[in-house]
Amino acid sequence: MLTPSRIRVALTAALLLPSLLVSCSNGSEDGDLRTQELDWKDCPAPSEAEGGGESPSPLPGGVPWQCATMKTPLDWSKPHGATIGIALIRAKASGDPDRRIGSLIFNFGGPGGSGVSTLPAFGQDYTKLRTRYDLVSFDPRGVGRSAPVECEDNAQLDEFFQQDAMPDDNTEVRQLVDRTEKFNGACEKNSPKILPHVRTTDTARDMDLMRQVLGDRKLHYFGISYGTELGGVYAHLFPKHVGRAVFDAVVDPTQNPEQGSLGQARGFQLALDNFAEDCTSQVTDCPIGDTAQDVKDRIAKLLKDLEKKPIPGVFPRELTQTAATNGIAQSLYSKDFWEYLTEGLQEAYEGNGKILMLLSDSMNGRNEDGEYSNITAANVAINCADEKPRYTTNDVEQKLPQFRAASPLFGDYLAWGLVSCTDWAVPGAADHPDVSAPGSAPILVVGNTGDPATPYEGARRMVEALGKGVGVELTYKGQGHGAYDSKNKCVQGAVDGYLLDGKVPATGKVCS
Repeated sequence: MLTPSRIRVALTAALLLPSLLVSCSNGSEDGDLRTQELDWKDCPAPSEAEGGGESPSPLPGGVPWQCATMKTPLDWSKPHGATIGIALIRAKASGDPDRRIGSLIFNFGGPGGSGVSTLPAFGQDYTKLRTRYDLVSFDPRGVGRSAPVECEDNAQLDEFFQQDAMPDDNTEVRQLVDRTEKFNGACEKNSPKILPHVRTTDTARDMDLMRQVLGDRKLHYFGISYGTELGGVYAHLFPKHVGRAVFDAVVDPTQNPEQGSLGQARGFQLALDNFAEDCTSQVTDCPIGDTAQDVKDRIAKLLKDLEKKPIPGVFPRELTQTAATNGIAQSLYSKDFWEYLTEGLQEAYEGNGKILMLLSDSMNGRNEDGEYSNITAANVAINCADEKPRYTTNDVEQKLPQFRAASPLFGDYLAWGLVSCTDWAVPGAADHPDVSAPGSAPILVVGNTGDPATPYEGARRMVEALGKGVGVELTYKGQGHGAYDSKNKCVQGAVDGYLLDGKVPATGKVCS
């Protein structure tokens, strides 16, 4: 299942930004990519790969967003061979040039999310950080306009996302496997050059080249969701190059894919429980149930009914059980979107599935014109290149009871997602990433107790895996995926204090 770092981006496609497909080329003229100069220009309008829309609006005060392309080796084992382009975006620091620290590089997660699209959508949230940093983000290799992975076309993806992802019998299992093999085969056919080179270790090496090309002695970094895994891998490979770094919405680096999916099942179930409790505890009546259990029972019945008989969604498509489950999951990424879930459920109970389908579309990277970004293709390609285990249908069937116990609603959905890398063209690298980083500067690790996609326990395990004296844990008692963008003053004060002034909070600090 996709784990987009920030749901708001998916729901505001007009803020998504630019993209041009990048092909392979030879290296820089002098053969040393560290000496290349970036040609910063006004950002173009988004391509289909990044979701369409208009060029990013300037920040308050008229500060423009600028885009450039950095050359990096296609294959890091052949650093002087063919290159690809990595798309970058920046907004220059606003404060006193003498107090400028350097560049602050963001990765917003996925994997498969476009940083070039995401940063402008949230640039205003980082106004304080921009006083001492250039805000910089990028499309990781395989994503957006950085040599994007291409698999199926829009019509094929419509079919792909209408499939039954929670099979109940052997026929449906075979159909799911056949459809997955067709998708994976299209990726191999359409993206043979880039597929072997989209591992997180490759992107971490791109970031170190980026640091040098941007002129920074240290890498100052803000990673969210999968961006925390990328940051941990970078710290492992280049511990002496780590500057001030923050990990928010932390991926557990100790888990294999099965354990990670099981943790997500528990996380999304917790978020659903919290949503139901919140709805039924309000002064006004909850329109989708009398008690928290009633809310969940009615949702379960809706999904069971949709399995037998889908309802109209976004014409001409129908809202299926799978699309509804996907849409519900999408809305649980942020408490700000619980109201949309309530409204979507109300309409679905009356036979109208449009809102839940729009939520599902946003998860899948489909815009209102029926065009898909490449987030699904990139997500599958990066995960399958990183993750060594390959699960069979027999494996999933044996694990289903455990997943259902973790979440009656999301268990089947997440368990069957484990077959997505079966028969993938590229072998996976490891059971889980290595993030041990002895000698690194302190890294602030922020965990949210109500996070559905990256459960809170992952923050403590990241701290332990980074090693003694590196990870500094900060807990936020809140809801949603991530903590900094919750606008919690305690969290933002701790993060800003570290990034701007180098003040390391006491480990174990709690914000609520």
